[in-house]
Amino acid sequence: MSNKVITIERHIIEEERASHGATGDFSALLRDLTLAIKMIHRDVIRAGLVDILGATNQENVQGEIVQKLDEYANSVIFRAMDHGGHLCAMASEENETLLKIPDAYPKGKYVLLFDPLDGSSNIDANVSIGTIFSIHRRVTDSGDGTEADCLQQGYKQIAAGYTIYGPSTMLVYTAGRGVFGFTLDPSVGEFLLSHNDIRIPEHKGIYSVNEGNYNKWAPEMRKYIDWCKQDIPEEDKKAYSLRYIGSMVADVHRTLLYGGVFLYPADVKSKKGKLRLLYEANPMSFIVEQAGGKATDGLGNRLLDIMPTELHQRTPLVVGSPGNVDEVESFLQGKRK
Repeated sequence: MSNKVITIERHIIEEERASHGATGDFSALLRDLTLAIKMIHRDVIRAGLVDILGATNQENVQGEIVQKLDEYANSVIFRAMDHGGHLCAMASEENETLLKIPDAYPKGKYVLLFDPLDGSSNIDANVSIGTIFSIHRRVTDSGDGTEADCLQQGYKQIAAGYTIYGPSTMLVYTAGRGVFGFTLDPSVGEFLLSHNDIRIPEHKGIYSVNEGNYNKWAPEMRKYIDWCKQDIPEEDKKAYSLRYIGSMVADVHRTLLYGGVFLYPADVKSKKGKLRLLYEANPMSFIVEQAGGKATDGLGNRLLDIMPTELHQRTPLVVGSPGNVDEVESFLQGKRK
């Protein structure tokens, strides 16, 4: 039946069947993670009604004030994932050091990297926020996981995904065989397949960037943005539309569905970029590439090829439709004037 109802659990099982040599560990890991996401969804949608909003007056490793809901989401994911025997370690944007699996629980063959609540500065404004995750196969042999298990190039991810908590809650993920979106039906408590085999448009006249940083950018980036705003009849080009929410997961989600490009370039203040390579840039880039898009560091390098050297490494990011990313790169490399 073409209109069959497919839950995310059913989809995971069918993906497992299509993967030769699958043992079920990876599928169980994703099911545990889905449960954690449902729990976060439950409290995000009632956040204005309970005392979990606002700041804790503590800073995370990035020097940002930790929101109460960040703290809660971080704890939920760790507690949902620490005992299943599928992981050897975890790392979170909110924690300075590696999150070890408690000694009482078995250690598995995967590592989980996550941003528990991206866009949390928008919580009190009721703007869409999200959870981002990345899964790698461990590189050490056994026992407790180490930083080496986490510090892997993005193309080695075996799965990545994000959840966006908005007018509806949607989970988008890839296990390296296409990108699929599932929308949560609150009446039955299940994520149902709503976006099958997502493909990003080849090119779209849309760009997404924080133009408040314009004067801090390199001249080449400013030239690209100026070009975006122009009607150029001889190139049959109309001015592009600006779409910027200020919540990275929401901006990339919209770019994935509608096309265009999302940019977070380096600037004079953040010379190495601002986005976290392991928790934000790598998983979102993996998803976009699996949907037919491109992702670079704005310096001519494929983002997923970057070898990380520290858990909280930062990077510039240019991600989106391949035609748009190529345009940006042509300006940044001085090929366009």
